[in-house]
Amino acid sequence: MKEEKIRKIVREGYGKIAKAEKCCCGPETSKEIGYTPEELKSVPEGADFSLGCGNPVALASLKEGETVVDLGSGGGLDCFLAAKIVGEKGRIIGVDMTPEMIDKARENSRKTKHKNVEFRLGEIENLPVADNTADVIISNCVINLSPDKKRVFEEAFRVLKPSGRLMISDIVLLKELPEAIKNNVQAYVGCVSGAVMKSEYIKLIEEAGFREVKIIKERSFPVELAVDDPVAKAIMKDLNITVESAKEFATSIASIAVYGIKPEK
Repeated sequence: MKEEKIRKIVREGYGKIAKAEKCCCGPETSKEIGYTPEELKSVPEGADFSLGCGNPVALASLKEGETVVDLGSGGGLDCFLAAKIVGEKGRIIGVDMTPEMIDKARENSRKTKHKNVEFRLGEIENLPVADNTADVIISNCVINLSPDKKRVFEEAFRVLKPSGRLMISDIVLLKELPEAIKNNVQAYVGCVSGAVMKSEYIKLIEEAGFREVKIIKERSFPVELAVDDPVAKAIMKDLNITVESAKEFATSIASIAVYGIKPEK
């Protein structure tokens, strides 16, 4: 699929999620991927769409006063959690390309007392953020949706200050998917067909200039949950895939948490 078509599909898909306030990206709840009940209770109702595949805020070692940029901020869940940690002297910038998600995040922001959070409409391949702005960049199960991941990591590198760090959770492949799934619209919005091989993902981060790149956490996709997911069922029906075949495909997918640093020079 061409890049603009992919962006249109993703934008429309996530616009529908924002309006319906329902998840279509994965089978797991936020508790199952690393968020504590306390964290989820601390954010506005409607901030959590269960669209993630990890909890990057918990792994980012955020400090008071830091500036954080969230790539693909959705309803604002990670932004609000980060805001509590960096405090009033810190700053959180959420970027999302879906107008409906930005509207939802801003609505959620009005429900909180955080004055250090803002949401900007824009593509993660062309971040509406100045050079050397962020101490930390986070992202949660979003970069896999981009048709130009190389550009995303280059933009993240540009926006980070020297010695700034990257902490992202995302979906990667352990083995290649069949072409039919790669070209399936439902699979793309469902965070599957846009994913690349784990080794390629790490290579793209390193080629953007990041150092000390390492996988902090890796977990297999839960096979039994995967085949019960509404998106998975739609893909199976569309492509006439059996449950057994779907379980086999699920073993090709993993969620990872990746860390990297922008060198001082």
